[in-house]
Amino acid sequence: MERRYMITGGGTSGHINPALAIAGLMQEDAEANGDTCRIIFTGRKAGLEGELVPKAGYEFRDVEALPMPSKPSLKMVKAWGALERGKKQCMKLIADFKPDCVISTGGYVSGPLLSAARKANIPVMIHEANAFPGRANKFLSRGAALVMTGFPGQEEIFSKAKKVVYTGNPVRGMMFGRTKEGSRKELGFDNDRKLVFVMGGSLGSATLTNFVFDFVKKPEHRDIYFVISVGKHNSVEITPDVMNLPNLEIKEYIDRPDLYMSAADCSILRAGAVTCAEITATGACAIMVPYPFAAHDHQTYNANSLASKGAGIVVSDNDVKQGKLEGILIDLLNDPARQESIRKAGSDLAIRDTGKRITEAIKEALGNNP
Repeated sequence: MERRYMITGGGTSGHINPALAIAGLMQEDAEANGDTCRIIFTGRKAGLEGELVPKAGYEFRDVEALPMPSKPSLKMVKAWGALERGKKQCMKLIADFKPDCVISTGGYVSGPLLSAARKANIPVMIHEANAFPGRANKFLSRGAALVMTGFPGQEEIFSKAKKVVYTGNPVRGMMFGRTKEGSRKELGFDNDRKLVFVMGGSLGSATLTNFVFDFVKKPEHRDIYFVISVGKHNSVEITPDVMNLPNLEIKEYIDRPDLYMSAADCSILRAGAVTCAEITATGACAIMVPYPFAAHDHQTYNANSLASKGAGIVVSDNDVKQGKLEGILIDLLNDPARQESIRKAGSDLAIRDTGKRITEAIKEALGNNP
């Protein structure tokens, strides 16, 4: 049997990475059952999805779409026009490809495909990664065959969908089962030395980078070793005096953050949905600094969802800028018992069968929508 899926989602890696993960899961499941699987993605060629999706080896179709403003304006008129043109493009794609369902992970680029699927009576399935749902997913979930959520307790928010399943957010399997000692050994790092890992997302964070550069220069902190991923578009100048500090390692990008998150005494991170899933998967002792300009401040909702269960500490971006993170970090580094408590609380929240939950939920929904 061949299954055909059209998947959409884009604008940020927080939408794209879950979409790619779901595509991979559906392919793996098909292969395991002796079936075939064909997938087409839609989105904006000029967007990040236009780069990452073809790079991952999937077919990609450029569909017209624009962000929808929250208030009436000329931009809203243009956005509606783009939506209608994109919808027509997707109607033709659906007619040619004949998908079993369409799957969205959010972002304004998903609007045309989901609207076209509704008109063509193709089952709509949505994965919402964040604790605070995005506008596109929330609006387009009405009548959806399935909504999968990255955080628990969202049944009421998506009450107009036919079915809501808490699946968690997909992360790489290698992130589970790591130990602090094992990861330190793999990294070649001394067990007795204090280690702090800092990562501000794929684009980096000036707030976190400035904090680290200021912190490590102080003589009283020379016994604390920092590893920081500054991102590919780092906006903070890396001066020679910083480069030569013996207790600081600067990386542009880290492909295996799980090693560092599990090895560190403390990790200082943003609070994107995937990062939060990685925190629980690795059992990281995390201080979360939500990105303050995320849509609807959803990173704060994500972070508080973990912190309310003891699985991390939340510090606002503004508090970091005001110098409040230094004391919080020192106190945590000097309290191994609290570190262990945070690690355990995070591990207890980890969803270890997310892949199985997602594939089974999609197949079951397809069974209910022949």
